[in-house]
Amino acid sequence: MANDSSETESLIYIGFGGILFVIVLILVAALNYSLSAVYVSEYVKNETIEVKKKEVWKHVKDNLGNIVVFILLLMVIYAGYFIVSVIMAIIPIIGTIAQYILNFAISGWFGVSFMVLIHQKLGVSNSLGEGWNLVYKNFWKTVGVNFILTLLNYVLFVLILSIPGVLIGVYAFHAVETGVDMENSMTAKIIWVIALWLLLILTSFLQSLTQFVNGILYFSLHEQTYNEYTRSKIEQIGENSEQ
Repeated sequence: MANDSSETESLIYIGFGGILFVIVLILVAALNYSLSAVYVSEYVKNETIEVKKKEVWKHVKDNLGNIVVFILLLMVIYAGYFIVSVIMAIIPIIGTIAQYILNFAISGWFGVSFMVLIHQKLGVSNSLGEGWNLVYKNFWKTVGVNFILTLLNYVLFVLILSIPGVLIGVYAFHAVETGVDMENSMTAKIIWVIALWLLLILTSFLQSLTQFVNGILYFSLHEQTYNEYTRSKIEQIGENSEQ
């Protein structure tokens, strides 16, 4: 009975921890994507790098409901993508290439759609629809940008995490030589905490960087599709010539 009670209690803690982890993951992802997207949006609107922090937070707060729904929907679609990618992995070479192309396209679609949500202030479904329209018309450009972005993220990831990796390797080598109990070693625990801290910060930074780049991509695709900036310049030239 005591063992059953202990196992039940452990499962409750694990379940509670899992739910809390998902909630924190959603909030952190929403914050990372939102701040990057709002900054780019405010920069374009005001044409200055001096973006007011209060305006950024106000924009995020006003769109918090749509942002959370968007992130939740993103997780659902990525779950579907995972199933499709597993099926594609069965097909040698061609399936792998198609899997990567689909991954880059979906990443670009979500990034562009999120900018539509923030900048144009559309609903979640309309934002995804407009994002799909922009990405579909500029498919290979979207794939290319996200391919380079993924490559850059991977290089940064490896370079930064190599620091705790080297420390752990050196310490493990000396621990084996000297017979140190790594499981109960305070030094080993400190190194693992530093590694986890770097991993979380790096993941947060790469999420922000990804959305920042896709935010710039959004304005590029939007201008390429609708030519609003070019039309406004032509209208200004026409108005000046009339004067």
